[in-house]
Amino acid sequence: MVKTSMSHEDYLEAIVMLGGTTEVPVRSVDVANKLGVSKASVNKAISALKEQALVVQPHYGDITLTEEGYAYGSSVLGRHRMLFDFLTKAVGISPEVAEEEACQMEHAISDDSFEKWEAFVKSLNL
Repeated sequence: MVKTSMSHEDYLEAIVMLGGTTEVPVRSVDVANKLGVSKASVNKAISALKEQALVVQPHYGDITLTEEGYAYGSSVLGRHRMLFDFLTKAVGISPEVAEEEACQMEHAISDDSFEKWEAFVKSLNL
């Protein structure tokens, strides 16, 4: 899977969080509200994601993830959730701080390091 920017990963993650799939579209306004950005920012990001074949969107229509886009967004969300759980349950960081830090970490950690961290966390039965 080709990597995209951190910002675009956030858009894919938000679409998945909003219930978007390869079959279920989401509205641009809902993505904007979820991320706290303007609809124009969503349109710009979605244009870039369309070029990467991660989403499809008819002219000003709803956004649907491609199979690759859904896999990518689900992966980012899965990383976020595992990191959040680790930070709150194993380390004792407050949910508010853990939410922000998990969001930063999900983009920075390599796939190899994440896989090893995930195996370690699973061994803790969190």
